[in-house]
Amino acid sequence: MSSTGPSSQTTDFPTTLPPDPKADTWRAVPAAQQPEWPDPGALRAVTDELTTLPPLVAASECDTLRDRLAAVARGEAFLLQGGDCAETFDSVTADQIGHKLKTLWQMAAILTYGSELPVVKVGRIAGQYAKPRSSSEETLGGVTLPSYRGDAVNGLEFTPQARRPDPGRLRQVYDHSAATLNFVRAATSGGIADLAQVHTWNREFLGLSPAGQRYEHLAGDIDGMLRFMRASGADPDRLSPTEFFTSHEALILDYESALTRVDSRTGALYDVAGHMVWIGERTRQVDGAHVEFARHISNPVAVKLGPATTSDDALALIERLDPERRPGRLTFISRMGADQIREKLPRLVEKVQASGAQVVWVCDPMHGNTYTAPDGHKTRRFDAIMDEITGFFEVHRALGSHPGGIHLELTGTSVTECVGGTVEEVTEDELGFRYESACDPRLNHSQSLDLAFLTAEIFRR
Repeated sequence: MSSTGPSSQTTDFPTTLPPDPKADTWRAVPAAQQPEWPDPGALRAVTDELTTLPPLVAASECDTLRDRLAAVARGEAFLLQGGDCAETFDSVTADQIGHKLKTLWQMAAILTYGSELPVVKVGRIAGQYAKPRSSSEETLGGVTLPSYRGDAVNGLEFTPQARRPDPGRLRQVYDHSAATLNFVRAATSGGIADLAQVHTWNREFLGLSPAGQRYEHLAGDIDGMLRFMRASGADPDRLSPTEFFTSHEALILDYESALTRVDSRTGALYDVAGHMVWIGERTRQVDGAHVEFARHISNPVAVKLGPATTSDDALALIERLDPERRPGRLTFISRMGADQIREKLPRLVEKVQASGAQVVWVCDPMHGNTYTAPDGHKTRRFDAIMDEITGFFEVHRALGSHPGGIHLELTGTSVTECVGGTVEEVTEDELGFRYESACDPRLNHSQSLDLAFLTAEIFRR
């Protein structure tokens, strides 16, 4: 697959009819974090329409991603997964999507040469429109309204009308995801991500960075590789890192099940809203609706594991979601926090290794390191993010397992949402300058590249 999405030759799209009842078995068990839709009839009308719409991704693309993740599970590749905390409808513009893709391509090039492994690129994109919340309500100035749950459910503006859950937004999620995918497909097949071009972008970044000398050795290694290729008769300009996949949290189950299709090749079910879906820390109950839904689909599936996760929890999730032990099927994304990763993660890795399961281990260094700055902004310290990544590598190296990837909330622009960074440091006093996230704080473009270079250095230790 040279890019996301089907070509005109694709013949393996999942069919829309007949519906498979396994896509709806989640309705019989408790479902956490679901909106309280005020009009069930309107919800049914939207989901009925969604069941008839074309798939957003092809089943064969999901299978390709599973194969790539199997290589990660074997220690033969590395996963870079990143994008917005929560996409918004207003952010579906060529500039915003393009900046995110450019950032991920640049990071992937750095990590490829640092790790000496292929990098599997998966965006939190084209579907990440819903967010779980710790409270169902929010109070401001004595007024209490439903919490903002992402553009898939309601609006960010603090008014009764905006905060009312609207199932019509689920159709907008489909339309905006389709538009995003169209842009991604055009970008990945248009040659703008050629290897030499991406390295030129990284060289420009280092030239403008006061920390550029720190990473000069790695950039020099990449220069040498490109010169060697040209001297050998190979054309690096023809190498394009265009294989790119999409992912999102499968949170709003009415939407996910409406976009679940039977694959005409195999009769298996696929959630064709994205190539990969994950289950969050708040919804990973083994007997809950999200695990029940995910166990029936053939997409690669990930689960977030926080510091309260027990070894029994992890083993039960494996048994439920990957009973056939297929490499690439199941990814565990640890989100422990920098102060707990070295203590909490080893026991999980040891037990999973002992079980013989081949899961992909990925580090989410964002969610366990969130705090509130004095001015009230939620933020994260860059140093804590890097410390959790370092601890993740230390744990896996000590246990002889593969640190399989990183999962980041990031954007391609110069937002001021996370504190710190060695290239362009953001201070707590500057958080209000360009704090644009609808939910959680994201790394900006410079911080993302900084993180990639530092992670590449960890690989080379």
